[in-house]
Amino acid sequence: MLRGNMLIAQGGGPTVVINQSLVGAILEARKYDDIEAIYGSRHGVSGILKENFVDFTHVGDVHLEAVARTPGSALGSTRDKPDQAYCEKMFEVMQKHNIRYFFYIGGNDSADTCRIVNEEAKKVGYELHIIHIPKTIDNDLPGTDHCPGFGSAARFVASAFRGINFDNASLPGVYIGVVMGRHAGFLTAASVLAKQNESDGPHLIYTPEKNFDIHQFTHAVKEIYEKYRRCIVAVSEGIHDADGVPIMVKLAKQVERDAHGNVQLSGSGALADLLSQRVKDHTGISRVRGDTFGYVQRSFLGCISSVDKQEAREVGMHAVRFAMAGDVDGSVAIKRVGEYSVEYGLIDLSVVAGQTKIMSEDFFENDNMVNETFVKYIKPLVGNLDDVVYLDAPLVNI
Repeated sequence: MLRGNMLIAQGGGPTVVINQSLVGAILEARKYDDIEAIYGSRHGVSGILKENFVDFTHVGDVHLEAVARTPGSALGSTRDKPDQAYCEKMFEVMQKHNIRYFFYIGGNDSADTCRIVNEEAKKVGYELHIIHIPKTIDNDLPGTDHCPGFGSAARFVASAFRGINFDNASLPGVYIGVVMGRHAGFLTAASVLAKQNESDGPHLIYTPEKNFDIHQFTHAVKEIYEKYRRCIVAVSEGIHDADGVPIMVKLAKQVERDAHGNVQLSGSGALADLLSQRVKDHTGISRVRGDTFGYVQRSFLGCISSVDKQEAREVGMHAVRFAMAGDVDGSVAIKRVGEYSVEYGLIDLSVVAGQTKIMSEDFFENDNMVNETFVKYIKPLVGNLDDVVYLDAPLVNI
């Protein structure tokens, strides 16, 4: 068996269960004598270039379990998107420190980094086992049924909209909630679990998988409002028109862009405000409110899905097991079995690297609502929500 050191890192947006994967991998690695030292890179791949490592080899189990229960990325994260030259430098550092096992917890960009570094190692015949450990609240990684981090974020969204529904019923009006999701609408669609009956919100759900028509939107809001005297809307930040232009770009006079040139969708409440104003201007409804969930949905400590927590731990453990099984590389994938159980497998890095999975057409009832098939898909990942009821008491006769 290959003998050497192990390096693990975390990349991209944090989640409430990402440290379960970290600790699962560390504790599993301690079972193998061929792993001599276990290092963690501070702030993802940027820490590798800087050789900014911590040593997990002898950190106490009690402390690690406390870390596992803590949201956010314990090692720190990064938004660096390594190119070929960047990955070559990473590989040089790994050789210097006799890294023979590399695990990167992250999304599709992290998988792409693993792919490039793996190719560099193979070019020179350096045996390096690289496993990508999946993580993303967007649930948009190909090749896996779902992604660790998603279930808990979806639980937050569903719980928030269930509370919003009763708030809105108390003081009726139009409510628009903007949820993360640039290309895939899984997280926004999770809001459907808030519904307990037909009149409950969200009454309309808009995701990037469907083209967004602003005129149809305002018409649909007005129609729902006239029917129930209120309307709750869940909207993905990445909604776009038939030409693929983000709605925020169409409505806003000025937009911000991130370091990669992408339109900044999560950094402000602009879309919620713009859609709210549009409803006011074109429906005559005066009480219209908009919220942007933003970062709060990623690492909210009060909404951890027990299934998500367990599976996040297990993908970390299985990553190490796969790496120790032979000269392998790949990304850990979750396969759903039966009513609800899972198996873990290893898929090629190219399946995940730089790729995005969107919601299946089978999940939609129409352009502004998901169906029961999606509910059945997501419910086991989220778990049961708190039961709430409308007041049912007779009026006093005076």
